[in-house]
Amino acid sequence: MVRAAMTVLQRRRLGQSDLSITSVGFGAWAIGGGGWVYGWGEQDDTISVAAIVRAVSRGLNWLDTAAIYGLGHSEEVVGRALGELPSSERPLVFTKCGLLPDPASRGDGLRRDLTPASLRRELEASLGRLGVEHIDLYQIHWPDDKTGTPIEESWGEMARFVDEGKVRAIGVSNFDVALLESCEAVRHVDSVQPPFSLIERDAGSDIIPWAAAHGSGVLVYSPLQSGILTDGFSRERAEGLSADDWRRRSEHFKEPQLSKNLALRDALRPIARRHDCSVSAIAIAWATSFPGVTGAIVGARSPAQVDGWLAGAALELTAADRTEIEAAIKASGG
Repeated sequence: MVRAAMTVLQRRRLGQSDLSITSVGFGAWAIGGGGWVYGWGEQDDTISVAAIVRAVSRGLNWLDTAAIYGLGHSEEVVGRALGELPSSERPLVFTKCGLLPDPASRGDGLRRDLTPASLRRELEASLGRLGVEHIDLYQIHWPDDKTGTPIEESWGEMARFVDEGKVRAIGVSNFDVALLESCEAVRHVDSVQPPFSLIERDAGSDIIPWAAAHGSGVLVYSPLQSGILTDGFSRERAEGLSADDWRRRSEHFKEPQLSKNLALRDALRPIARRHDCSVSAIAIAWATSFPGVTGAIVGARSPAQVDGWLAGAALELTAADRTEIEAAIKASGG
């Protein structure tokens, strides 16, 4: 396999933990493939492994996956990639728990279960699929909405995973401020993971400031809005998404929102030309430079996609760039 030259990327401390991470990490949602309710369609595992290896060889030092992605398949692919890397080059591994297939929905639905026993079963299964002795960051994927388990009990079990040495740090994803406060009262929240992009900016007004005030790291996901904020995306691409690609159901990929999103993407093109980079790199640089953000999770399904957005990990936007971006947001109705 041809290895591209490594890019020297600055690292940031993840909250108060002992984890030092690059401003961009590899997102492994899409490489879970299709066949489940939030799948991205068919995906070649060999290409997925190559994409992970390329990201690491270019300097990224962490990746983020989840047990539910591909119903465990994403973790298996990540484990395969880890096995192909020398131990000295292995990235930090972040994964998530609490979201499970729902047998009652004929295989196309999900359920949330944050009972301590279920979290522990998930942890052991993830360790096995990933082929690792410990997980660097273990995160609750979504709040519990049905079983009624108090978050204090769930978070207490997560803390025990750290005490047992099976997990180095713990975090949450998609939690609101009230839930974050409840967790923080039990044990410090090492990191939070909200959606955040030029299109979806709500976390910038509450979750990210809360994390900054409490010394928690912030890993934002979908900074490219699941592919919309890329050079090659188009209305035709949206219409041609495979039948089992979850994006077909997303309002961001339907009118009237799609046209607004593509107009915002197009407004980034002059900025990208000035920096001799992709639109993706501009979107990533905006997200990672937002006050309080530690890093951004960026997905890729091939080595070429990694190369396309990697410049965003080191790009510095100018004041003029930011003014132009703000104007583009307002013009799109944001």
